[in-house]
Amino acid sequence: MFKPHRPRARLRALAAAACTAALGATLLGVAGTSPAGATPVAQPAAAPAAAEAAPTAAGDKVIGYFTNWGTYDRNYHVKNIETSGSADKLTHINYAFGNVTGGKCTVGDAYADYEKAYTADQSVDGVADTWDQPLRGNFNQLRKLKKLHPDLKILWSFGGWTWSGGFGQAAQDPAAFAKSCRDLVEDPRWADVFDGIDIDWEYPNACGLTCDTSGRDAYGRLLGELRKSFGTDLVTSAITADGSDGGKIDAVDYAGAAKHLDWYLPMTYDFFGAWEAKGPTAPHSPLTSYPGIPTEGFNSDAAIAKLKGLGIPPEKLLLGIGFYGRGWTGVTQSEPGGSATGAAAGTYEAGIEDYRVLKNSCPATGKVAGTAYAHCGTDWWSYDTPETIGTKMDYKNEQGLGGTFFWELSGDTGNGELIKAIR
Repeated sequence: MFKPHRPRARLRALAAAACTAALGATLLGVAGTSPAGATPVAQPAAAPAAAEAAPTAAGDKVIGYFTNWGTYDRNYHVKNIETSGSADKLTHINYAFGNVTGGKCTVGDAYADYEKAYTADQSVDGVADTWDQPLRGNFNQLRKLKKLHPDLKILWSFGGWTWSGGFGQAAQDPAAFAKSCRDLVEDPRWADVFDGIDIDWEYPNACGLTCDTSGRDAYGRLLGELRKSFGTDLVTSAITADGSDGGKIDAVDYAGAAKHLDWYLPMTYDFFGAWEAKGPTAPHSPLTSYPGIPTEGFNSDAAIAKLKGLGIPPEKLLLGIGFYGRGWTGVTQSEPGGSATGAAAGTYEAGIEDYRVLKNSCPATGKVAGTAYAHCGTDWWSYDTPETIGTKMDYKNEQGLGGTFFWELSGDTGNGELIKAIR
């Protein structure tokens, strides 16, 4: 069975080369590799960039992605959201992913989504599924979770790294695409489960796993039709956080499209990783720039500043956090900027590991640019901790952002250590 996995890696070097050929522009650049700016873990965390104005009342949205493929190898189910205490701290869940193919929204994994039968001990409410009930799987478990938490909203997210290639065809007939999405999300079997749709197009008019050439305005037209179809229901979108000059933010009219959305989710993580197998090592989710950062504009503050500078209201922007780390092996230098021989071993994929594993297997040894890194043996990892999340929450409040979102729920500890730091 195909399980769409969302490799958050941008595969920067490969994508840049592909875009040069397909679009005639190089989206990414590389700067120096000096490790200056790193601090030992015992010292205070690096301060976030100065706010543009005095702190304002920030939004309190807390949005966590839940993956349908997590029900397989990860053995992470909707019940875990409840038993970890995370459900009490979430305002929204983005269910990932639905597919985009043939110009339409389609089901991503029918078995995980609505067919899998849950036993009593696996079920949110302790009641087993029956063979003849009309809805099972994650959708039924999410329905049960909403009964326990009536204020919790759930959006069905479509696309992602693996399934964004279909958006180009969808953009050729946005009205038909929007209708297909509405019909699917509002299917009578699960219409009460969902409160809207999230679009994760990686990336319009730029390159991700594939390259899109739909044009600068195609994204906005697509979202405009979705807004017409979904009316007052939620319509949101995860977007690039590439704040570099001439980068992915510049490839799309995100300011013009903002009027169609309730909020944007700039993916302020995966800026750097072991897709650059020999390094230099760099934190995958830096809050700010730092001396020696490999690419200027690849940090959360640069992305937020650029999006706000376009005129997008700060309350429509959420700060993204990864509940995982990215790492290299063959590293001798503790501070960022060291060379490597390849990706560090991970449980499910080389170069990536959940926070719940890393906090014990490779504890943080230093901090840089508002996030943490760890050097253990010859492995070098970067990830956020409860302390660095606290720093990022201060930044979110200073900037007056609408809230926080994270990828994804199964990376947290069994007692929801990271989501507690957000709240």
